[in-house]
Amino acid sequence: MAELSRRRFLGATAASAVLPAFHISSRQKLRGPVAVASANGLQAVQIAVEQMQTGLPPVDAGVKGVEVVENDPNDMSVGYGGLPNERGVVELDACVMDGPTGLGGAVASLHNIKNPAQVALAVMRHTDHVLLVGPGALEFAKLHGFAEENLLTERARQAWLRWKRGLSRKDDWVEDAENVLFDASATGGGGEDGGKEALASMSRPTGTIHVGCVNERGDVGGVTTTSGLAFKIPGRVGDSPLLGCGNYVDNDVGVAGSTGRGEAVILSNGAATVVHHLALGKSPTDACLEACRRIVRMTKVRRLLDERGRPAFQVKFYAVNKRGEMGAAAIRPSRHARMDADGPRLQDSAAVFDD
Repeated sequence: MAELSRRRFLGATAASAVLPAFHISSRQKLRGPVAVASANGLQAVQIAVEQMQTGLPPVDAGVKGVEVVENDPNDMSVGYGGLPNERGVVELDACVMDGPTGLGGAVASLHNIKNPAQVALAVMRHTDHVLLVGPGALEFAKLHGFAEENLLTERARQAWLRWKRGLSRKDDWVEDAENVLFDASATGGGGEDGGKEALASMSRPTGTIHVGCVNERGDVGGVTTTSGLAFKIPGRVGDSPLLGCGNYVDNDVGVAGSTGRGEAVILSNGAATVVHHLALGKSPTDACLEACRRIVRMTKVRRLLDERGRPAFQVKFYAVNKRGEMGAAAIRPSRHARMDADGPRLQDSAAVFDD
């Protein structure tokens, strides 16, 4: 009996060791349903919360929310009307992740289908895979009834032509000599070709929408969808379809996502970093700030820095913990959308730098 008790004790100890530090006691009141999003998601968060109130799972509710942005030709960051790659072709990426099952689905470099988040949801529900790309993603979408259509609107085509006429250094091709480390002792901080040149090269649109959802039971789900970096090299994939980067969910902890420079989020494993800090007990805002600071620390190449040695680009994170507490932070000042019992609204995000 003593040996059996010892085994039971060791088994219980081992099981408890894998539980996250963050948990909700039975006495704590959940604030769901709630949703948080990038600033272009004001309507999306309202739709997501309304859908959760009808009983739709958080991940499905988030996909319903982003659909309105994917379908909007005036939002040139996502879906129909999104800005194209350097050849004038619209390539879309998206991913979803479901808290209760721990499953996710994603598509990347998808052509001619304006709702990539819905295709990502189908990947999660109807395959044993997580990520489908390029022609395979398109074939899968068509098999599941998604109609092909031309996603390049006249407005987006004209923007692409303006970019083509004034290319100069505002593309994604880099000379070997440009990948040098920042030297604060150099003239002007970043040196002759740092500072303003770095800021100019980062000025192209990087449109994305993320929606993170928590329902009244504390179940979580997240979705991120994008047309990616405007005028990108064909086949470029950012953080949006990569679980752990542009979107990540842990049903014991919460959900996080990002918008902004995808390469920086990929290299820092951004959304998973936020969820990790949520698990350690940090508030959603502080967890997002930690992910931003990680990017600041990891950005060391001069062409990516301003004259003061700070990232010359923007990244934003959004998070909701299992209790339904929301937060957001960015490298520089920005706003985010949120929806709770007080209604949908835009709110200032925390920032690492104030300018």
